[in-house]
Amino acid sequence: MASMAQFCYIIGPSNLRQKYSSFRFCFQNPVHRKNALFNISTRFHAKPSSVSVSSSIVCSAANKPSSSSQVSSAAKVRSEVLSPFRSVRMFFYLTFIASGSLGGLIATTQLIASLANPARSSEVPDILTGLGIDIGAVSIFAILYFRENTAKNAQLARLSREESLSNLKLRVNQNKIISVSSLRGIARLVICSGPASFILESFKLSEPFTESLLERGVLVVPFSTDGNSPSLDSDESEDMKEITEKRKRLWQLAPVYVSEWTEWLDEQKKLAGISPESPVYLSLRLDGRVRGSGVGYPPWNALVAQLPPVKGLWSGLLDGMDGRVL
Repeated sequence: MASMAQFCYIIGPSNLRQKYSSFRFCFQNPVHRKNALFNISTRFHAKPSSVSVSSSIVCSAANKPSSSSQVSSAAKVRSEVLSPFRSVRMFFYLTFIASGSLGGLIATTQLIASLANPARSSEVPDILTGLGIDIGAVSIFAILYFRENTAKNAQLARLSREESLSNLKLRVNQNKIISVSSLRGIARLVICSGPASFILESFKLSEPFTESLLERGVLVVPFSTDGNSPSLDSDESEDMKEITEKRKRLWQLAPVYVSEWTEWLDEQKKLAGISPESPVYLSLRLDGRVRGSGVGYPPWNALVAQLPPVKGLWSGLLDGMDGRVL
């Protein structure tokens, strides 16, 4: 359970300068959110109704370098937004430490002078009292500053990793590639990472919840770690045509730049103390922040029970209010 809880991260803010920023803005109006998932659905060629067809996950193995300076800058800005008074607290902690240190230095010199002069020996108790107060104050504020600085560094490191995740690319169809951050406010992503057999079993387990998951804006990102492309079979008969199309929409996304995805996932597993071969899932909120993750199959039934629909009267007001941030 500890490793499952540790494998949780918040996605960083979206970059409004990205090439596909217009893709995101066209869905900002709650009126258009109802049909958002239908507009990004993958185009599939029609097949004879008597033939069972399959959609395969196709990942691009190409890679391109990312700008660490941009990620660091975005992480610092988001850290300031999440903890706006941290810098103020750290400034006052340093001020109190400097003041207590100066007072302690003065008290030390007075103590030395009093000990050297027997005529001033009566002042020693008072000087020791003041020196003890100064040392205590410096110690307390030093501990507070150390804790605050540790939390700041941990938050910056986490936000940098989250920013890296938000910049990873997804293929919607053969002609459209977007970043993870482009789906903020549009879809709740569920990332399934594991061997082809794990993804195929996750695909089968999600079948009873297909319609309910789509109503809640869920889209699945299957990432095969063993190099095999799982064949997600779909029945194209007339009776199953509607559910087949919904299944294709639910599992339409595919990772691009596999090496970047692999590097990011391996880093998270290492930090969480999880074996690199372990299959994992990562569930994101509508605002792009992580709401849950762990080892094993995604809890499709729990997602349906806990997530609100993305359409309706309160859809625009309740964006992101779909689970505690982990």
